[in-house]
Amino acid sequence: MTETIPRPRDGDTGADDVSTPDQLLICAPMGIEARAIRRGLRARAGGSGGGVPPGQLSADPPKVLRTGYGTTRAARQAERLSQRPFGQMLIMGVGGGLSTDLTPGDLVVGTEVGVVTCPSAPLLAGELRRAGLPARTGRITTVDHLVRRAERAALAADGWLLADMESAPLAAAADGRPVAVIRAVSDTPHHPLAGIVSGGLAALRTLRAAAPVAERWAAACGTRQLLLAGPRSFCAGVDRAIEIVERVLERQGAPVYVRKQIVHNTRVVGDLERRGAIFVDELDQVPDGATVVFSAHGVSPMVRDEAARRGLAVIDATCPLVSKVHAEARRFADAGYTVALIGHAGHEEVEGTLGEAPEATVLLQTAADVAALRPQDGERVAYLMQTTLSVDEAAEVAGALRERFPSVRAPGSDDICYATTNRQAAVRAIAAESDLVLVAGSANSSNSVRLVETCERAGTPAHLIDGAEDIQLEWLTGVSTVGLTAGASAPPAVVEEIISALSGLGALTVTERVTTTESIRFGLPKEVRQ
Repeated sequence: MTETIPRPRDGDTGADDVSTPDQLLICAPMGIEARAIRRGLRARAGGSGGGVPPGQLSADPPKVLRTGYGTTRAARQAERLSQRPFGQMLIMGVGGGLSTDLTPGDLVVGTEVGVVTCPSAPLLAGELRRAGLPARTGRITTVDHLVRRAERAALAADGWLLADMESAPLAAAADGRPVAVIRAVSDTPHHPLAGIVSGGLAALRTLRAAAPVAERWAAACGTRQLLLAGPRSFCAGVDRAIEIVERVLERQGAPVYVRKQIVHNTRVVGDLERRGAIFVDELDQVPDGATVVFSAHGVSPMVRDEAARRGLAVIDATCPLVSKVHAEARRFADAGYTVALIGHAGHEEVEGTLGEAPEATVLLQTAADVAALRPQDGERVAYLMQTTLSVDEAAEVAGALRERFPSVRAPGSDDICYATTNRQAAVRAIAAESDLVLVAGSANSSNSVRLVETCERAGTPAHLIDGAEDIQLEWLTGVSTVGLTAGASAPPAVVEEIISALSGLGALTVTERVTTTESIRFGLPKEVRQ
């Protein structure tokens, strides 16, 4: 039997019925905020708000509860709510921005609210941004008064992004249930309380627009199992390349020039850029006599010659397994073979390998390309492979070569690197048990893209994401088992962040499936050895 929640003393009009055990409870301090949220939800229901698609709507629509303004009323309401049934809690309202780069109408999604952590904040902020709303994550503090200019600066210096007067006690009432906080900025250090009317209107507009996203967040909440593929994330070649740049930065200081991305991952590149690395597309962007690091994907002899001509100090971070393919290309070409390179046009590794013996090497991307191959001597054909190919895809092209040229020479050992092979085998194992697989990696990472394709060939939907903020909430609706892996260039920290974000949607059981254990390490070039 349900009870009626008593009305707070400020005349709350939204607390006269009770939420149900599976229902989203949206807490809004003031009536004007509650009305904006309800209008946003009604717009969704009318088909224009971009909320949960029909058929995925909860039997119980969200309950918008006016909780009262200020810490005293919020604490009183929190005490009542802690004893009441609801599925998830989302606290929405306006707040005071503490950072100088905030603007009225911006949305702050709380990562910490007082002492309560909100792990799903990156998921919610990413969804808000995809809806066209200005959203960022940050720490929210609850105070018992309106903050003035000097106090804003002090709170900002302590790492708080926004201040409100209700969120902390309300969030504590969730008591282990999924909880999130969205606050719309009404005033900032540059737009203080004197401009709160115009700022408040901007905040209410974005608050209304955010309401359908709140419903999508609730639809994605639930108890889940997460299957973690092993091995995953950094391989030995990536570890080596990153360490090389880090050591050069430590020894020489910034700037350090790197030709192309050191590895194909936006998080890695961004971190090194903040520390002083400058990534360039070509050597003409590097000052004469400067130090330049060649990326893990390798370069052609023509690039090396240009670096020598310019007097550049070169430190080579080419993966040793890529260097092996380069050596094989030279060996086969010197022996008079036509070299069929199986790979993807435009990839930096492929461009480097083609440059080793350009007159003798032909790029094959698919089995259909084999039919167009016209070697000078059909008895002297050899093939090599890009190290980050799909094992199945490469085998298909190699099989077509063997069928057309029975005497074709293969590389002395597998060109597809151990890390690529191992990660594909591991993700194949979890895909068989998963409703959905998330692959951490950047869009220009060949080995990460191949992991997505491996899942799709197994019949399991998969998505490539740079981080938790790229996860679309609709992917998770109705999904009980999620697989998670990471490409060889994706940092392990990204995997941990994704696990944390998913845990904010409900109870999460994490199980690791290890198909093999890797112990390979590559030595560093002499220029950076201690």
